[in-house]
Amino acid sequence: MLTEEQNVLLTRVGPGTPMGNLLRRYWMPVAGVSEFDRQPVKAMRLFGEDLVLYRDMSGTFGLVDRHCPHRRADLSYGFTENCGIRCNYHGWLFDQAGNCLEQPFEDVANPDADFKAKIHIRSYPVETKGGLVWAYMGPQPAPLLPDWEPFSWPNGFVQIITSTIPCNWLQCQENSIDPVHFEWMHRNWSVRLKGGTGPYGGRHTRIDFKEFEYGFTYHRLIEGMPDDHERWVVGRIALWPNCLGPNQHFEWRVPIDDENTLFVQWHFSRVPNEREPYVQESIPAWEGPVIDPFTGRFISSHIANQDFIAWAGQGRITDRTQEALGISDRGIILMRKQFLDDLKRIERGEDPKGIIRDPAINSCIELPIVSRELLTRGLPLAEMLDDPSLDPRNGFPNQYGQPESVRVAFLEAMGLDPNGEIADGSAFLITASAAGKKRMVWS
Repeated sequence: MLTEEQNVLLTRVGPGTPMGNLLRRYWMPVAGVSEFDRQPVKAMRLFGEDLVLYRDMSGTFGLVDRHCPHRRADLSYGFTENCGIRCNYHGWLFDQAGNCLEQPFEDVANPDADFKAKIHIRSYPVETKGGLVWAYMGPQPAPLLPDWEPFSWPNGFVQIITSTIPCNWLQCQENSIDPVHFEWMHRNWSVRLKGGTGPYGGRHTRIDFKEFEYGFTYHRLIEGMPDDHERWVVGRIALWPNCLGPNQHFEWRVPIDDENTLFVQWHFSRVPNEREPYVQESIPAWEGPVIDPFTGRFISSHIANQDFIAWAGQGRITDRTQEALGISDRGIILMRKQFLDDLKRIERGEDPKGIIRDPAINSCIELPIVSRELLTRGLPLAEMLDDPSLDPRNGFPNQYGQPESVRVAFLEAMGLDPNGEIADGSAFLITASAAGKKRMVWS
């Protein structure tokens, strides 16, 4: 249980707040690169600041203040040029560093004054990696954008999903080090959502938590699992400071402001061996709905959507003074302690946990990943079709709302047509003989 003062300290992320200053020291994924194929300018709110993310006509990304300093017009309605974004109100042009490049009337009426040299708008560095657009909003010098190894995995279909969750970022992130919730929120509740009353999944018998350089791992054993099972030996990553690390996907929880969180998922699906070498030309990005428009309630059918319900169900900012933590919450206690320690580190002028500055380290950084062999070496299509957890025709289980165009592109990458048949037209039937033999570990 935290004190009220500690709860405020860890949850408030606006400009000038201690936790906002801490999180700004890390690169944050904020969008998918392919989003800007459709529309080159996007309004964003990050850490309580209203901003505009854009890609100009030369392909350069910029993240700048949403409002033009001339008359405060909304730059999300601006238009891009070969370099920068131009305000649609009076034509002032700004580059990705926030410099004013043109003031069309002032440049003609009083060219000697060079008024534009005196104008500068807030801007933040932007980079791209893994099909994601990343922003750095902290002090200089900026650390390196981590090159996590899954970004280099070949022969995979990647998709990026974003959603806005109506609650504070910390209750989202604390979920990433809570192993027991899988038993109830995903397995058992899913049974009830489908109208059943059982059988439920196996119960957790042991859990453990370990620290490593880039975060924490949690380890769990469920009834019937041997002691050498990957879930116990390798574990799952709470990647520092605001990510659930891979098996085959990352999930970042990026603060929009104190009461809203941008959920960003990067998901890798290994194509069958017969499809190698497979090179994805463009990584699709789509927005996942959170609320069912017909009922007004949260969507509960998919894994991430069930998590959203747990996070937002605690309120916009949960009151941690009212908690009754148990033995299963040891990981959450470790996480909170680490954040408090990191705040002390930056007060001393030190880097917080997990910052990377050495280029020699920042190359395909290996992480502890369950199912690594399956994700990197792959399987023949017949074996994938034989396993319900790997069968591409069973849909995307992680999040609701996958667009039809992405579903079709995914099936094509797997060597299937939109009806789930092999590309030459012959159909495959699922057999039960190998079901469960090489199951992907979704949790």
